[in-house]
Amino acid sequence: MLPSLVLGTAQWGWTVPRAEAFRLLDAWLQAGFRAVDSATNYPINRNPADFMAAEKILEAYIRAHGLRELDITMKVGSMNNLRTPEVNLAPSFLLMMGEEYHRRFGANLRTMMLHWDNRSDEAGIRASLEALALLQQEAGILPGLSGIAHPDAYARANESLGLSFDIQLKHNVFQSDLSRYAPLQGQGNRFFAYGLNAGGVKLEDDYETGSTFLVRGGQTEQIQERLQQIRQLLPGWNTAFVRPPVKTMNHLGLIYAVLNKDLHGLILGVSSVAQILETLDFLRNLETFDYSDVWKKL
Repeated sequence: MLPSLVLGTAQWGWTVPRAEAFRLLDAWLQAGFRAVDSATNYPINRNPADFMAAEKILEAYIRAHGLRELDITMKVGSMNNLRTPEVNLAPSFLLMMGEEYHRRFGANLRTMMLHWDNRSDEAGIRASLEALALLQQEAGILPGLSGIAHPDAYARANESLGLSFDIQLKHNVFQSDLSRYAPLQGQGNRFFAYGLNAGGVKLEDDYETGSTFLVRGGQTEQIQERLQQIRQLLPGWNTAFVRPPVKTMNHLGLIYAVLNKDLHGLILGVSSVAQILETLDFLRNLETFDYSDVWKKL
C-alpha cells in the first residue's frame, strides 16, 4: 500500500511560476489527489516581495475553480522568507492565522502546522499547542508540526493535551530527521517526509541553469562520497532482478521513504507536470515490484 501523497508548493512563485503551478494542480487533481502543502514563507527565496506568494497562487486557483474538497496544510510561524529564525508562535497570532486561513480556504483547509520552532521552553510550547487545540475544537483545523528543534519538549508539553499531530520532517538518503522525532512517535501522530531528493540532487551532477538545486545554493561536495557509493551500486540493482530500473535520485528517494514503515506520507516537491507523472509511475512500480534490497543498502 502506498503512503499518502501531498503536493508541495515550496518553489511556487520562484522556480515554479504561477501558470506552471496551475498546471501542476490540474494534473494533481486529474490524477485523483487532493492534498496540498504550503507555508506562509513560501517560497523561501530571500526576496521579500515574494513573501506568501505560494499561498496566494493556491488561493487564486481555488477561487478560479470554486473548489471545496482540497486537503490543505498551512505552516505558520516564520515572519519572512529570508531564511532567518524570526518566528511568531504566540497563541494570539496562531489563533489569528487560523481564522485568516479558515476564511480564505474554507472547507479546503485541513491542518495548520507550527513551523520552524527552536524553543525548548515547555511552557511556551504548551501555550502554542493550546491554541492549536482551540482551533481544532472550534474550527475543525487539525494540528501539525514542521521544523521542530526539540521534539522531546513538544512530547512533554503535549502530555496533558493529548493532541495527535501530522509531522513533517526531512528524510532522504543523505539526511533523515526521523530518529530525532522519536519522542513523538505513537499517540496517533503521522509522519510525512519531505526533501526526498535532497533539494534536487542529481546522480550525474548535470544541473541546468535555474535548476532547483542551484537556485537554493546546493553544493555536492559534502555528499560526493555517498553519491559515488550509490553510482557504484546502481548497475547491480538494475540487473539483479527483473523490474523497472532505478534511474534518478527521485527514484531512490521514493524507495527510501515508501519502504520505511514509520512514514505515513510523502510531500512531493515537483516542479513540472512531467515530474508528477514520472513520480506516480515509479510509485506504481513500488506497488508491483520488490525493491527491498535497494532500501536495505541505502
